[in-house]
Amino acid sequence: MEDGEAGSSPAPEKKGAEEEDDFGYRLFPDRNKKQQSFLVRSLFTFHNKCQVMLRMTLETNPYAQLLLEAMKQSGCTVFNDRHFSCENCDGCVGGGFDAATSQIVLCQNNIRQQSHMNRVVTHELIHAFDHCRAHVDWFKNVKHLACSEIRAASLSGDCTLMNEIARFKFGLKGHHQTCVRDRAIRSILAVRKVSKETAEKAVDEVFDACFNDLEPFGRIPHSKTDARRAFRDFQNRDRYNANL
Repeated sequence: MEDGEAGSSPAPEKKGAEEEDDFGYRLFPDRNKKQQSFLVRSLFTFHNKCQVMLRMTLETNPYAQLLLEAMKQSGCTVFNDRHFSCENCDGCVGGGFDAATSQIVLCQNNIRQQSHMNRVVTHELIHAFDHCRAHVDWFKNVKHLACSEIRAASLSGDCTLMNEIARFKFGLKGHHQTCVRDRAIRSILAVRKVSKETAEKAVDEVFDACFNDLEPFGRIPHSKTDARRAFRDFQNRDRYNANL
């Protein structure tokens, strides 16, 4: 998860156990509410705008398109109506991946710009891709969560130079790695009731391996141009493999 933009892997909250970890569900209050009818939801401007921006991301954003294709080839085809849900969330997050339902939550009250939607969808699709390709223990193994948060922060565009400048954070050598580490730690702390030291230790122990895991991009895409090239290379790689 990234603060103000995305969350990851909440699990059902256990009632009557306030001292137990709620796995981030407090950030997504609509998760435990009865689903409203489409007619009722369509009357809300936020919901309509969220749906329109989501469609735009899925149809035009190269980051999302690559991830959707990779998941399809891994046997985890993503369907708009089934795997995405526009909901109201806590004021500090933009979205989350609910591993219990394999559904991406998009915070319709917090996502106001298309560029923000692009980053949230990409970030959460990386979690979904990891969920599809690996046996990720989201709820009991903080190292697994840390690994996916590292990959999501690194590959989704969260830590691009322009985004960091917008956050008034500047750096040169190794700044991308610093940004990825910081955002992964903050994401863990947002959805798990663990100490900062525990989150830092988990991230540091898996950082090198997970930071260098570039699937399915094959590179760190620092811009849409990079993502388009990665998507093209991914498609060509599959065509090459098909001819072997």
